[in-house]
Amino acid sequence: MPFPPRWLRQGSLAIPRVEVRFERRGFTSRDPRAQARLEQVCDAVLDGYHAALDADDEVELAASLARLDPELRGFACEGAAMALTLLDRLVPRPPWRPGRWDAFLAGTGADHPYMAHVGAGLALARLRRKLRLPRKGFDPLLGWLVADGYGFHEGFFRAGEVARDRARSRRVEGYARQAFDQGIGRSLWFSCGADVDRIARAIGAMSPERASDLWSGVGLACAYAGGVERSGIESLRALADRFAPDLAQGAAFAAQARARAGNPTASTDLACQVLCGCSASAAAAETVRAQEGLPEDGLVPAFEVWRRRIRMRFGGSEAA
Repeated sequence: MPFPPRWLRQGSLAIPRVEVRFERRGFTSRDPRAQARLEQVCDAVLDGYHAALDADDEVELAASLARLDPELRGFACEGAAMALTLLDRLVPRPPWRPGRWDAFLAGTGADHPYMAHVGAGLALARLRRKLRLPRKGFDPLLGWLVADGYGFHEGFFRAGEVARDRARSRRVEGYARQAFDQGIGRSLWFSCGADVDRIARAIGAMSPERASDLWSGVGLACAYAGGVERSGIESLRALADRFAPDLAQGAAFAAQARARAGNPTASTDLACQVLCGCSASAAAAETVRAQEGLPEDGLVPAFEVWRRRIRMRFGGSEAA
């Protein structure tokens, strides 16, 4: 049987939709439209998550995801990857068969590698596993996005502890802390209701050495999830001040994730125009160019070299 029994999948692993509602999480937003958009994104993640739990094989899962709005399908793939990672850890397949997450990445999720790795991180955080990266099975470059997903989960579901740095210090080590903080930055877009002033204050209250990665995550969420008009994005860039290139790097990541998946949106293009000074397609192209000739992981992982190159293309300095 490709997947575990349906009763097992739909029982303790199910996540009630109320768990991602702003009211339940204690999040607030001054903009009802922004809140509605962000809750729509959360619903899409759960749609993919439960589709993976409900499906009896990869073919059925692919059909379920194909019925979803293409603009939201990346979020659904993130949720599906989360569910499949949980199933792989809790009910492993025989060693001679590829894991469910691996099969997903090679098939239905092939155009969503960013989201697939983020979803794996969500699952590991939910299992309270210590994060050890790099890890066999994950992409050598994008595998660091597992830490991003881990950070997003902690920031979304355990915002108080993350603000006090407890979750980060307990289960995340080495460079993974920086990728983790990119995920925390993404979570701020949700926990602060896309309120740019609150986001800036939240980052200002954390350790200064985290700021670059946090702003990177904010830029990624702003460009990929959306929820604010041009004036709000312009204010965000002004508030970021010297970290504006980090915002741009995150937005460029979002642009490339959508370009790879073939699901561009007007909101991603708008964010890139403001944060990167170019279209989403041009920002995505910069991430591809920055990937050329990356060194192998050393004291500084190739993923961080990649991020620095992108940041420099949008006005950052190598030391930033």
